[in-house]
Parts: sequence; C-alpha cells; structure tokens
Amino acid sequence: MDVGELLSFQPGKPNLKRRGDDRDESDILDGVKAKRERSRGKEQQKVENTSSLTEEQQLEIAKMMEQEPVGPSLDDAALRKMILNFEKKVFRNQEMRIKFADQPEKFMDSELELNDAIQELHVIATIPEMYHHLVELNAVKSFIQLVSHENVDISIAVVDLLQELTDVDILTENEEDAGILIDALLEEQVVATLITNLERLDDNVKEEANGMHNTLGITENILELAPDSCAEVAQQNLMQWLLKKLKPKVQFTPNKLYASEILAILLQSTDSCRSLLGDMDGIDALLQQLAVFKRQDPTSTEEFEMMENIFNCMCSALLFPANKGKFLKGEGLQLMNLMLREKKQSRFSALKVMNHAVTGPNAVDNCMKFIEILGLRNIFPLFMKTPKKQKKGPSEMEHEEHICAIIAALLRNCSGTHRQRLVGKFQETDHAKVDRLIELHFKYTERVQVVDNRIEKEKQARLREGDIIDDNQEDDYYMRRLDAGLFTLQLVDFIILELCCNSGINSIRDRVMKLLNMRGGSVSSIRGIVREYAGSIGDANSEEEGEQERVNLMELVEKAQELVGLFVQSMFHKR
Repeated sequence: MDVGELLSFQPGKPNLKRRGDDRDESDILDGVKAKRERSRGKEQQKVENTSSLTEEQQLEIAKMMEQEPVGPSLDDAALRKMILNFEKKVFRNQEMRIKFADQPEKFMDSELELNDAIQELHVIATIPEMYHHLVELNAVKSFIQLVSHENVDISIAVVDLLQELTDVDILTENEEDAGILIDALLEEQVVATLITNLERLDDNVKEEANGMHNTLGITENILELAPDSCAEVAQQNLMQWLLKKLKPKVQFTPNKLYASEILAILLQSTDSCRSLLGDMDGIDALLQQLAVFKRQDPTSTEEFEMMENIFNCMCSALLFPANKGKFLKGEGLQLMNLMLREKKQSRFSALKVMNHAVTGPNAVDNCMKFIEILGLRNIFPLFMKTPKKQKKGPSEMEHEEHICAIIAALLRNCSGTHRQRLVGKFQETDHAKVDRLIELHFKYTERVQVVDNRIEKEKQARLREGDIIDDNQEDDYYMRRLDAGLFTLQLVDFIILELCCNSGINSIRDRVMKLLNMRGGSVSSIRGIVREYAGSIGDANSEEEGEQERVNLMELVEKAQELVGLFVQSMFHKR
C-alpha cells in the first residue's frame, strides 16, 4: 500500500474523503456563481413546492415549525472551544508527521481527526459576527498554513472552508465582521499561498478541479469585499498564474473560464493592474489566446464567454496609454483587422478592441498604422451597412457607436496622406458615405428627441409637485439620453463638422448642406450637439488632455459658424 492509499484508507474508520467528492460535474460547469446559483435553485424549489400547497396546509406547516423546539445555538464559549480543538488537531498532526515522517500509517489517525475538525468549522460560516474569534485565536494563520499541507485532501478541505467563510452574500450584510476576516487574510498574504498551492492541483482531476475553483472563488470574494486590494493581490503571483492558465495550449475547462473572469475584474479596477499586465508581456499573452478565434468560433457557450472575457480584458488593458504601444508592437491591430474580415463570432469584439486601440491618448501611431494595413476597407462596409443582429451579437446601436468612434478617432489623430486617404473615402461613389452620415444624424436625433420629450414632461410634473431637480437627477437624465444614442449622435455630428470645416473639400460641404435642406435639418442643431459634447468631455488621463480636447471641439464649433451663414443662403435660394 503506497502513501496515497494509506492516507485515504484505514480499517474500521471512514475514508478521508475530500469535501465535495459527492458533487457531480455541474458543480464546476455551472461557472463562477455555481454555488450561489444552486442555492437560489433550492430556494426557488422550496417556493414552488410551498405554492402547490393549500393555504390551510401552509398555515399548518408554519404552526408546526413554530412549535418545534429550537436546538442549542453556538455561543462564544462553544465556538472558542471548537477553534481550540481545531488548533490542537493541527498541532498533533504536525507532531505526528515529524515523528513518523517515513511511516504514514502512524500519522493517519491525526490526519482524519484534523479533517473532521475542519469540517466542524463550517458552521462558523453561518455566524460572521463571531469571525473575530478566528482572528483572536490565530485560526486564520492556521488555515493559511494548512493550504500548503502535504496531504492535498487537507489542503482542499481548508480551501473549501475559506471559500464559505468569505462568501459575499453573507459578508455584505456584515461589513464590520467581513472586514476583520478579510484584513486578517490579506495581512497573511493568503492569495500568494493559494496561488502557490494551485501549482500542484490538476484541473483534470475532479476533486482537485473543485479545489482550484474554490481557490478562485476565495480570490473573487476578496476582490469584491476589498476592491482597494486589487493591485496588492494581483502582485502576489495571481496575474502571472492567470495569464499562464489562459495560454492557448492549456485546454479549455470551467476553471480556465473562471480565470478569464478574475483577470477581467483585476483589469477593470486600477491602472496599476493594467500596468502590471503590460510589464508581464500580458498584451502578447492575450493576443495569442484571441488569435485562436480568428478563423474558428468557440465550440460551446462557456468557451464563447471566455472569449468575450479576454476581449474585455484587452479593452481594459488599452485604457492604460502605455499598453497601446505594446498592442501595436504585438501586431494587435493586424489581428483585429483580420477578425473583422473573417466575419466570425469574434468580429464585434474585435471592433470594440479596435475602438479602444485608436481612441484616447497615445493613439496616434495606432491610427496611422490602421490606415497603413488597409483597415478602412473593413471599417467602411460596416459603416455603410450595420450587420443583422445575431443571438449573441451586439445591438445595432452598439455596433454603430463603435464604428463612428473609430472614424472620429482617425479624423482626430491622422495627418498628411493618411488623413487624405480617410477623407477621400467620403467622396467615393458620389459621396455615398456622406449620405450615410446624414442618415445616422437624423436617426439618432429622432431617438434622442423622443427621450428629451419624456424627460421634459417628467421635469415639469416634478416641478409642479414642488420637487427640486438636483445635480444627481440631472446626471441620471443625461445617462438616459446617452442610452438613447446621444453619444453616437455626438460622434456623427463631430465627423460632419470635421469634414465640412477641416477637410478642404467643398463637395462634401455642399452635399451636407443639400441633404440638410432636403430633410429639414440645420447646421445650428449640429453645432449645439458638438458644443454639448465638448462640455461633457472628462479629464481623460490628465486635466490637460481633457482641456485640450474641449478646446479643439469648441474651435470646430466656432469654425462651423460660417456654415450657418451658407446654410441660410442656400435656404433663401431654395425658396
């Protein structure tokens, strides 16, 4: 009998079974929120079962439950006793392992007792107000030490316990108690220990895959309960392990999906995490995984979700200006351009990444390169005709917003022959792309106007009732207008003014005037939208950059004043 068999078998005693062995594969396949989803399912089933009973039966059951005697509760003394018993089992197991290092059968009993003590502690997860005892009696330090226990079964058992203790649904209702436990875990660098332990777990072994899933669950719980710790946690080898897990050669598993979700959480949090990703050659690592989906679609819903997570990771990474250069060097633009051409499920997400790559600071080189690799050939067909919505695809508004944002960014950042090639596209086929611009202008003007009318009615009704509309409410109204398509309208109108005022091509300007006359539009309304756009510009990565963008937009609005006079003249001649 080898060591593994000795640790899992003892005549006359129950097998040392990893917590979770009786679960089926759906425990992992359910994804990130598997445990919570199962819990909700059970609650839903209870509701359904209850609803099938008559009112009289339900009252009878409620009466019986009230009369049923309440079992003894776990008080402070009993809890402290339980924790001290656990500590004794930990010490005895360590002692026996040292004393009989070469005789596993001698320390097997202590291993079984330790496992039982760990299972008993699960009751504490239901009473977070007593978590301070875990800290005071140094149980947290013992938990973290046991994560690295020689017996993987013990390690997985304590990881399962930690996952329950940090359950977000419980701790969000007990913020003070949650803080005590999370602070203690972070002080002991729990994530670093957990990641080291992951290296010995095999994702193809069911029990160890469960342990890996619970480890990622603990990490997610900590990130949600202590968002300020994201940068600290990422540096404890977490990001390095996640990138390793997301390599193309690593087979797809539910834990690979979970890893993509954890990475997305980190990169959405702070610039320090985005910077760390860039320093670890993470941009190249993400591009390598995305390249898999260039010519083949994901084979399952879970794999599609992972693909989307990695695209979102790339978008977040590109919010850090320095990563735009790494993306360019890694030929990310070429990969995204090929994805646009291939028309696979990755197409829209590639468009979204392209938007992040060419907008914002440090994007000039990307914009120039995009035109050099003939990206306009793929962008403008999508501009002229929005693809039909697929089940898993974006909405029409999302698609048109990204396309218009890319064109607007190219107009801002390109110069010389690159800009000439871009502007020349609007002259092709008898100014067909100018026609499309005006079509989008009226489409989104109407959408925003509908919402504006509703908001105005709501404001009038509230004022009649004596309500005061404060800044927060005004922000809510503005968000509703953005949801209706205001941002896309701002981009479209910026493009119109940029082409009319700064392209130097009179035929484009004349075409815009003609179409506005025909459809009852006005240059003044376009100027108003761009002026509002200038007022809503944030500070970007610095106050100077935000201010410069506002200045540029207002200069464009002033230049467009001449168009108003031309528009009035054309209206007069029309009459």
